[in-house]
Amino acid sequence: MITIPQVVTIAGIDSSGGAGINADMKTFHNQKVYSATIVTGLTAQNTYGVQEILPTNKDFILAQFDSVFSDLEISAAKTGALFDTAQVEGVIQGLKKYKPKHLVVDPVMVAKGGAILLTKEAIDLIKDELLPLAELVTPNLEEAEVMTGYQITDENSLLNSLHDIQKLGAKNVLIKGGHGQGELVRDYLLLTDGSVSTYDSKRLLTERTHGTGDTLSSYIIAHLAMGESLREIMPNAKAFISEAISKTIMVGHGHGPLNHWVNIND
Repeated sequence: MITIPQVVTIAGIDSSGGAGINADMKTFHNQKVYSATIVTGLTAQNTYGVQEILPTNKDFILAQFDSVFSDLEISAAKTGALFDTAQVEGVIQGLKKYKPKHLVVDPVMVAKGGAILLTKEAIDLIKDELLPLAELVTPNLEEAEVMTGYQITDENSLLNSLHDIQKLGAKNVLIKGGHGQGELVRDYLLLTDGSVSTYDSKRLLTERTHGTGDTLSSYIIAHLAMGESLREIMPNAKAFISEAISKTIMVGHGHGPLNHWVNIND
């Protein structure tokens, strides 16, 4: 019998398959960890955008927590889209009850077009109660601005935002640079010891980046479940994302998905 790390993704379903739980499970499979799911909502969406959503009620979110954690040996969890206040409350309650060893929070708050996806009450709940449970939080630039309440206009304000988000309770903070400008995509990682590391990749001029944040956080949680440190994980995580974007697959006619078949060890 083979022993394998077991993880859970707590997020929404993307009906077109490119993001959310769909991207998470493809990444987990690629990295050879076993994944359970706690579904926070359904979406009717495609590569053009989201047409409709159907959030999961709080009681059913808690029922999924009970089912998964009462049976499986879950060592690591990640959160994605949480839809609204009731769903955030359910997820926080479930995580406080079962206390997975590792938790990565991907704070899905801002759409690619800039629209805020959560109510202020839900955002405040994430900041006040979810982030203190997290080993790592992975906002993009716009989400970091929402969490801190100020604009990130240069490296100094970005470094300040790393520390301000850490003060909200997350042990480690990764601010992703994919929504920035320039030839390089630079991600900044602040660790619990106060050190900051940066990870660069060439900016690829493509719209085939749907699910990038989900894929990155899934790669990280898979390797945390394997016992690796964030310092060990991040260079390979960055390489995996770059490879998944650069080796484009033609799916859909809009903002297309990543290539989850890539192998950076080839």
